[in-house]
Amino acid sequence: MEKERSVPVLSNYRWVILAVLSLMTMTSSYVQFQISALAIRIIPQLHIVPAQFASLLMAPMLVAVFLSIPGGTLGDKFGPKKVVATGFIVSIIGAFGRLYATNYATMMIALLMFGVYMALGNANSTKILGTWFKQDTGIAMGIWFACSTVGTSLSQITGAYFPTVQSAYIFSSVLIVIIACLWLLLVRDTPKGETLPKHESVTKYFGVAARSKRVWLLCICGGIVSAASMSFIGTLPQILVNAKGVNPKLAGIMTSCASMGALFGSMIGPAIIRKLHRAKPFMLFAVILSGIMIFMNTKLSGGAIMMANLAIGGLFGSMTGPVLKGMTIQLPEIGQKYAGSAGGIGGTVSMLLSYIVPVSISGIAGHNPVMTIGLQALLHVSAVIFILLLPDANHVK
Repeated sequence: MEKERSVPVLSNYRWVILAVLSLMTMTSSYVQFQISALAIRIIPQLHIVPAQFASLLMAPMLVAVFLSIPGGTLGDKFGPKKVVATGFIVSIIGAFGRLYATNYATMMIALLMFGVYMALGNANSTKILGTWFKQDTGIAMGIWFACSTVGTSLSQITGAYFPTVQSAYIFSSVLIVIIACLWLLLVRDTPKGETLPKHESVTKYFGVAARSKRVWLLCICGGIVSAASMSFIGTLPQILVNAKGVNPKLAGIMTSCASMGALFGSMIGPAIIRKLHRAKPFMLFAVILSGIMIFMNTKLSGGAIMMANLAIGGLFGSMTGPVLKGMTIQLPEIGQKYAGSAGGIGGTVSMLLSYIVPVSISGIAGHNPVMTIGLQALLHVSAVIFILLLPDANHVK
């Protein structure tokens, strides 16, 4: 009976908060990867080479490397709503700025500006969802992660339907304005009856999070899994076409199998782990199985079997990410008070690894598809080392 009383009663308004955050990450992914769907038209319009295009695609993520830590720390001090709202102003200017970008430099500036609200929102997501969902944070994180995948898929599906690049930019820019309005009107930092912890200095917030070894373990572990998966998904279409002779359209469909698997894995993984008395064994199993499934693609020649393998690999590969991110606020030295700063560290580490890992793998493997996939699988499995050092997701406190 006492155990039941110790479980916090959650506000029903938490679902409104989750809906706004999910729409926000979905729109972020949609806008970022929209230029990928429009690449055939954008590259000649801007007179750029493929390497420059790749840097434009990653520009919004580059912002997170520099803004995640200060954004999360400011969220701890002033509340996430004010901090992210400020980011929206800059991002809306950047989104509409794409309409006037005529070369690489101006488009890079516009996309860097657009990435500001993405960085601030991601850094504060753990604090917001942890405050509203408490013991159900992992499940909320799973839905939030899944919506990012939906946004990426929608950008690829709808890209060809816009008559011009300008019309595509206008549509996505208006979407951001709508999300910004929803953020200002609907989002609250805390449920009714709760208040943000007493303000401290910015250096105190960051210092507490930075001194926690478990925060760094969670961030590195989650960053490795995310970077390995991103590297695999990013190189898979060209490997299917160049090394396995798959038709480009079919290669896109096959790649989407991994994305759809990740969509469901992000949602059901946290729910499964929450039901278990010991979460770490399942997390270890999921990471190892996903790594094996990734490597198996070197042995498969395509077709239904490979599509099923990609879906299963994506399913298990995405189960641990939301749990790792949600565990941060459960750490007794972090809690709600320092969750923004801890989330900022996570955003910086994750984005750095997402930049470094693909480049390093490409530099080592070159054009060897077997070595490329093998290194991606090995890196994915290497997360086992950090999971073993983590506190159990069900026994953090």
